[in-house]
Amino acid sequence: MTNNSTIKQVLLNKHMFICIFTGFSSGLPLYILISLLPAWLRSEGVDLKAIGLFALIQLPFTWKFLWAPFFDRYAPPLGRRRGWLFISQAALLISIPCFGLWHPKLDLWAIAYLAGLIAFFSASQDIVLDAYRRELLLDVELGLGSAIHVNAYKIASLIPGSLSLILADHFPWSSVFLMTALFMLPGLIMTLWISEPVINNGAPKTLKAAIYEPFQEFLSRNGIKSALLILAFIFFYKLGDSMATALATPFYLDIGFSKTEIGLVAKNAGLWPSVFGGLLGGIWMIKLGINRALWLFGSIQMLAILGFAWLATLDHNLPILALVIGIEALGVGLGTAAFVAFIAKTTHPLYTATQFALFTSLAAVPRTFANAATGYLVEWLGWEAFFLLCFIIAIPGMLLLFKVAPWNSVQEPMD
Repeated sequence: MTNNSTIKQVLLNKHMFICIFTGFSSGLPLYILISLLPAWLRSEGVDLKAIGLFALIQLPFTWKFLWAPFFDRYAPPLGRRRGWLFISQAALLISIPCFGLWHPKLDLWAIAYLAGLIAFFSASQDIVLDAYRRELLLDVELGLGSAIHVNAYKIASLIPGSLSLILADHFPWSSVFLMTALFMLPGLIMTLWISEPVINNGAPKTLKAAIYEPFQEFLSRNGIKSALLILAFIFFYKLGDSMATALATPFYLDIGFSKTEIGLVAKNAGLWPSVFGGLLGGIWMIKLGINRALWLFGSIQMLAILGFAWLATLDHNLPILALVIGIEALGVGLGTAAFVAFIAKTTHPLYTATQFALFTSLAAVPRTFANAATGYLVEWLGWEAFFLLCFIIAIPGMLLLFKVAPWNSVQEPMD
């Protein structure tokens, strides 16, 4: 089968359509927590320090591997994947409008508890969506399917990040949260429409097995040394890029750009090149294979960091700002598509929920913890040297490719 016919076969596939819904359903509740919730709290006069502490509600996304075995072991009435999807999505649909029951200044702790509960439901949905997608997609579909999922995830940010904020100027916040929650309905309908994936050997026999066997299988399949190298790669591959973008908005403000300029340029020059990069990466991976894509896309992702260092040396220049943001977003879109496909390929079909949750939790550690040090590093080094350091930090992840994803690997499933 030629590459062109393979691309056409993969593109014109029901699986790709399903990946749109999995990505959108996954992204919406997280962006409600990190975009819409802070906007609501600030508009009601809540202190910025208190709003900043709400970042801690993202911790369930870092620790989700702890309860992932439960989803691998037990199967509700609709099935092991569809059943848990329906439960988590219904819980989100019901709980998100509950924000409107409280007033931020009077009920801040109640709002915090609710936000933590929604984060738990959202992380649980991600566990099952990732497992379902890995069990659904063939190896040849992993690259493009992962890219479509990631891009639908990003596009979901436009609902709470733009549409809901516009609605807030015309409706009370209780109505805004209700209308935003209704965007969970397409995912719920998808869950009822799709069929349960077929796994030859079924679910683990006991909860103990569901906890123990995924780790045993991963270690026995790769060996301890190779397994540790894979885990190190997952940690380091996007570390430099993650740190470089952690303080992007304060950086743009510090070098003289207005909030309006940042808002207009970041939304257009950032989101759409990232989406285009993800889709291009997914299609390109069908020809390249995942291993070679990690090399090429990771190089673009790493070199894009230098654009920030360059920007730090220039005077106010809006076209250059758009160019730097666009190139960085394109690199992130390409790199993320290959990275997510690699994680999916690394999981075993029998233990997708637990292994996928473990790998994505490890990938979230830099975003949650390492990024906390970026403010101190900028104060110490200055912006230009900070971005050069981020470039250097990206190098170990690329060097690990020699071991975990060799350019001419015979195990490459998409060649």
